Amino acid sequence: MKKQDFIFILCVVACFMPFFLSDDIFNFYVGYNKAHGMITSFIKFACLATLGEVIGLRLKTGVYNQKGFGILPRAIVWGGIGLTLKLAMVIFYTGTPMFLNYLGLEGASEILKGAFSAEKLLVAFSISACMNLIYAPVMMTFHKITDIHILDNGGTIGGLLKPIQFATIFKRIDWDVQWNFVYKKTIPFFWIPAHTFTFLLPPDYQVLCAAALGVILGLLLAIASLKTAK
Repeated sequence: MKKQDFIFILCVVACFMPFFLSDDIFNFYVGYNKAHGMITSFIKFACLATLGEVIGLRLKTGVYNQKGFGILPRAIVWGGIGLTLKLAMVIFYTGTPMFLNYLGLEGASEILKGAFSAEKLLVAFSISACMNLIYAPVMMTFHKITDIHILDNGGTIGGLLKPIQFATIFKRIDWDVQWNFVYKKTIPFFWIPAHTFTFLLPPDYQVLCAAALGVILGLLLAIASLKTAK
């Protein structure tokens, strides 16, 4: 482990430790998240998903930042994606149980709030599967397009604000990696099980779990970029 890795880990631990050591800080976070879910979603993903990408860059190049990488533009994009993810979680968390009720599983919403059971596992899995099969591919593709756009424009804020050439960049995506790794492997083998577990947790712990998954999301998409580079 190099000195930069030790400093990086120390900084990350210092940022997260107060939430585990202080009940007051944790309770403030939970309360603020309940009252201002969209704001905290922007902040969480701007920080945590970008953190995952920074770790991915370290694995790829040996450094945590480099010219043209664009940490701040990436954070802004991830913050925006965090808003859409919060929207998706609300929609699917509410709508999927209603659909299960329509299919014959009566009281699916109440089952989800109750003690663990096979039915609760089924409801949580259904929510996760619907969200990740319908929303996740669109989000991941949008992220890939913005990733290329940021790199093309030198990783600057001004470059981020330039019009995104969606049609041109769409053709440049490595669809072999996007399909065979990002879609076919991470969605069924990681994201659906991970979010199933998330939806089984009490609401307060769902917040923390979703935040932790933000780091992994950024890291996995950074690994996908590494595969493309190879």
